[in-house]
Amino acid sequence: MTQSPAATMLSPDGIRLADNAARVLASELIRHGGPKTALLTDADPESTLLAVALSALQPQDRLTLVASDTPGRGIIALRAHLDTLGSWLRDRVTVVASIGEADPADIVIIGEPLTGSADEAREIIDGISKYVADGGVLCVATPARGAGATTELDRQTALFGVGSDLILRHRPPLRVHRLRYSAADPATAQQLTAAERTSSIPLTRHMHIDSNGVAAFGITLGLAALLRSSRRTAKLAWLPAIAAPAVAAFFRDPQRDVPQDPSAVVAASDGKVLSVERVTDDRFGEQSEWLRIAVFLSVLDVHVNRAPVAGRVADYFLTDGGFAAAMKPDAEHNVAAYTVLDTPQGRVVVAQRTGLIARRIVQRAPIGALLAKGERFGLIRFGSRTDIYLPADQATAAVAPGDRVTGGTTVVANWS
Repeated sequence: MTQSPAATMLSPDGIRLADNAARVLASELIRHGGPKTALLTDADPESTLLAVALSALQPQDRLTLVASDTPGRGIIALRAHLDTLGSWLRDRVTVVASIGEADPADIVIIGEPLTGSADEAREIIDGISKYVADGGVLCVATPARGAGATTELDRQTALFGVGSDLILRHRPPLRVHRLRYSAADPATAQQLTAAERTSSIPLTRHMHIDSNGVAAFGITLGLAALLRSSRRTAKLAWLPAIAAPAVAAFFRDPQRDVPQDPSAVVAASDGKVLSVERVTDDRFGEQSEWLRIAVFLSVLDVHVNRAPVAGRVADYFLTDGGFAAAMKPDAEHNVAAYTVLDTPQGRVVVAQRTGLIARRIVQRAPIGALLAKGERFGLIRFGSRTDIYLPADQATAAVAPGDRVTGGTTVVANWS
């Protein structure tokens, strides 16, 4: 079989996807409740990726497989494998010999990590991007470090990226890129479940530590080791050693049960409601009057921030300001990051505000990304505040000042 334009460029030994990498590469397929269409290139009947893709199918979904050109694993072997899986899958899966026989799909997955040169990777991406449906997403993996294909995918991500995941527990470490070439319908976000962050470290089934916490824990222990190495400072080494678990605990990231009621707006963070008021703000589009719900986060609260509604990230910008205590009225003029979401009900804005101690805002949702309700999109380091802006004529508050809320779980407002 001649090599199709979709064939990937592999290193001499090839890169086989481990189970964790396969799930991340297929995450857009897994989290999309459907109905949807999907296209998987380099489909290998023995690969974990194919098994993950098949298990993600819903009754109204359709999946097209472009057969691998590996000898013994081509279209005949692929069809024979599907025959063993039953009629339910056969009715929803189409096998083709080359991508030229496929139709555009909502989710396109390149089945093998891209290596080779930048020009080779660009040619492959250009050929496959034609098969991404309007508003669809292309998912591709590359080695996390290196030149050539890795550099080209970093460039593509800067232009079209709507998210990426670093998979350190893989040989070699990989980065999964998600590219979107045209704007998605905001309503599509309502069909998604929240994406998992692969860089967080699971402690238990229900509790993770954010990657920022892993780094802070390591730095704190490193400082303890450095102090311990000198006779003059050895006695001080116990201070950062004792502080390290507390620092890591600040970055805890628990699993949350998100209300399924489509009319519910959930809290963007844990904390105490400071105010519920109508405000005027012309920075976010045509809407000028907003229902604003402000929540204060103490240093004891979970600081991972979550999307209050499902929607598409339409804009993201920073404003300069001071560092007043987050529970004070002056905090409204602190340094802040604004994430603007387009939703079927109108625009919704989440403001991540710094505080007296908090000086670092992390926002991980690129413009164009789709966020499910309750999905993690960032965090603020140490005491801070989050504000949710909702169209005043579309929403009714469900909380009052002084109430305690839980991010991703507590309903703070309802669409009218």
